This record gives sequence, C-alpha cells and structure tokens, in this order.
Amino acid sequence: MASSNQSSSMADNQTNRKSNSNIHQTVVVMIPFPAQGHLNQLMHLSHLMLSHNIPVNYVGTATHNLQAKVRVQGWDPNSISNIHFHDLKVPSYASPLPNPNGETKFPSHLIPSFEASCSHLREPVAALLLSLSLKARKIILIYDSLMAYVVQDVKNIANAESYDFHCTSAFAIFAHRWDKMGRPPSESALIPELPSREGCFTNQFREFMTAQVQIPKFNDGNIYNTTRAIEGPYMEFIDRVTAGENNWALGPFNPLTIGKESSQGSHFSLTWLDKQEPMSVIYISFGTTTALTGEQIKEIATGLEQSKQKFIWVIRDADKGNIFDDDEVQRHELPDRFEERVEGIGLVVRDWAPQLEILSHPSTGGFMSHCGWNSCIESITMGVPIAAWPMHSDQPRNSVLLTQVLKVGLVVKDWAQRNGLVTASDVENAVRTLMETEEGEGMRQRAMNLKDAIQRSMDEGGISRVEMDSFIGHITS
Repeated sequence: MASSNQSSSMADNQTNRKSNSNIHQTVVVMIPFPAQGHLNQLMHLSHLMLSHNIPVNYVGTATHNLQAKVRVQGWDPNSISNIHFHDLKVPSYASPLPNPNGETKFPSHLIPSFEASCSHLREPVAALLLSLSLKARKIILIYDSLMAYVVQDVKNIANAESYDFHCTSAFAIFAHRWDKMGRPPSESALIPELPSREGCFTNQFREFMTAQVQIPKFNDGNIYNTTRAIEGPYMEFIDRVTAGENNWALGPFNPLTIGKESSQGSHFSLTWLDKQEPMSVIYISFGTTTALTGEQIKEIATGLEQSKQKFIWVIRDADKGNIFDDDEVQRHELPDRFEERVEGIGLVVRDWAPQLEILSHPSTGGFMSHCGWNSCIESITMGVPIAAWPMHSDQPRNSVLLTQVLKVGLVVKDWAQRNGLVTASDVENAVRTLMETEEGEGMRQRAMNLKDAIQRSMDEGGISRVEMDSFIGHITS
C-alpha cells in the first residue's frame, strides 16, 4: 500500500514541478484487468487514443502485457511499437489447469493471477503515475473497474484524472443497476425477462468484486465499450441514475473493417474460408475462459456433423493464469475419425484463431458463441448473427440483449438449464436454424442493419464520432 508519506510527497512534487517546453500535453495510462477479454479491450482503446496523437502507456505484469501483444487482432501489429508498455513485477502465483467439472463455468482457476495483480501492483502503479505526472501537463488514467484498489492513489496526483472503464454491455450494467433499484417500471428502455445471476460467479470472485466496489469513489467519469447507436436506451438509463457523472460510450473499440495490412500472415482458417460460398460457414468459439467436459465436446461434434453445415470450430482449453506456462497441455478428444468425416465441410482449429478476420470474412454467416462482450460487439460490427450459449459472468444477460432486444441471435442453451448437457440434437437444431431458415436469414439481415448503423455512427456528425470527439476534447482541454 502507498503510505501517507508517499501520498503527501505526490502532492508536494506536483507543486514543485518545473515547466518544460518539451512536456507532453496529455498522456494516457491504461490499467487493464489481467484476463484476455479485458486486456483486449484496452489494447483496442489504446490504438484509438494513439490515432488522436495522444501518447499511451499500457501497464500490467510482464506476462499479461505479452499476452495482450501476441493476441492483437484487426490492426497493424507494428503499431504496438507506439504504445509504451510497462512490465511490473508481482510475486509468482499458481497457474492451475482449468476444471471443466467445477460447480460453475466461471474460471476460478484464474483467481490466483487476478489476486496477484490486485494485491501487488498498487505501489508500483502509484510510483509510475507520479513519475509520468512530472513529464506531462495532464495524466489521463483509464482503469478497468476491477482494478480500483490498484489505482486509488491517483487521487493524490494534482494533474491526474481517472476514468472507470466498464468492459461489458450497457444492457448488462443497466440490468444490474435496475435489479438493485428494485426493478422500477421504465418507459424508455425495453426490459425483457432477465436471467438469474445464479451460477455467474463463484463466491470467491464475488468477494473480489465487492472489495473493488467498496473503494471510495475517485473517478472523473466512466467509459463504456459500446455505442449509443445500438444501446442508446440503456446508456440513457445509466446517464439518469449516475446524474452528475460523465459517461462516454466510446465503442466499438475493435476496428470495423479488417484490411490485409492488419493480417499477421494468412491463417489456414482464412485460406479455407476463401474457398467457401458467401455466408455459408458458422464459426464456433467459446472464448478464452470456457472449459468444456469431454462429454459435451463429443455432443457438439456430433451435432455439427449431423447439421451438414460448413463450420470452423475453435476447440482449445481455457487460458491458464499464465498462458505461456505450457508444462501441462490438455488436448481434447473428438469422436473417432471425426475430422476425417467432416473434411471439406468443417475445419477444427486447436489453437488461437484470428476471430475478427474470421467474422469479417464474407463466407462467415453465423457465430456460435459464449456471449462474452468482446465476441458480441465484434460479431455485431461484422454483421454476423449469434447462436447464444452463455457460460458465466455477464454472458447470460449479454445473450438476452442479442436474442430478445436486438433480435440478432437465438438461444442454444437456456440459462435456467445451464447445468444440463447440451445434446447433439440441440446443437444441430441451433446451427440449422441460424444457417438455413428464414428465421436465421432475418437475424442475419438485422445484424447487417446494425453493422450499417454503427458504420454511419462513426461518420462525421454521427453519434459515435460526436461521443469520441467529446471525450478527446475533454481530456485534452
């Protein structure tokens, strides 16, 4: 923890700071939460900030910074060199294998890595912020809401502002606040039936989140990776219940078009997609934190084969706390001769896949997903409908946004049945409905309409462009 002496020295140093003609006007500091879905969003936002000629510092452990770098998608990987990475040290922590048979699908095996960062980064982050504050007129700290404990000493730096980053949908945040308010009637936002939050988190992680929320509030505003073009009513609700706070919907952070200059070499899945008919392939991926049982994997395989639809299936185990620790690697067993039987129809990817490039490919017509917010917003911006199979966290409520509000998806597995096996028949029906029925075509058209609406919102005078210009003007004034 930062001591009171350290805090007072921060203030003293601000008073004694000498003017410097070479000083940066505004410098941004990103503090991500150490899980892929969080690391990725602030990497994309870093890239957006750089496009406005604002220096960006990306801060985390060496392991998680490297993870963020090697998994960059959608933009020129060489532009990473323009981000200032700060590799901070934490004591070694356990990095166990994921447990597909856990009480919930929440990745509790990652908690040691979460706690290591939260417990040990406060002092080095405070020191870094102080150092940077001496070289800039203004420090803009953008921190993941789950890292409040780590960054709380920013309040002692006179020329620093802090912005709380919320990494999920405005709908999920709205639903949480609406629950806490006792679910009052609302005329301005569509409120479908909400799934229970039971099974979304472990008790241990709930305690972790509560500890972050209990830190006395110190932020100057809130940032959301969404756009009012698709979540306007829910952002308006957030504006009302946080009256007096600044809220910016700066998303989507991911690029809206994927050019060849963004590719890190043609992945074999993209070469395969090039040979397929337009919108004929369903992409299946359950993100970086989902661990499936062998029984469930075999049901998925059988369902895909029975559907007779073309597919790309990413089948890899959930991330460990240290993704570079490969002493133990689990290889999922598929039904005997499965890949041989589906050759030419389906493609199995057993490692990291270029998801943005796959979703943007004209041959991709559907996405079976766990409904993590990265996957949701990427799919929407590429005009691809979703077969929703939520696993944990915000995913059940994101799936409601997709299927009941935006109507760009269907349900594979109802959250109320989350502990049951999804059968091969369930998988086959979902895939067939999405890919070969009028109902699925309607979802595809609505997804394309949302894609177009998001594109227009980024044009001069569009709602998303205005929002970003407002934020940039605010932090550089």
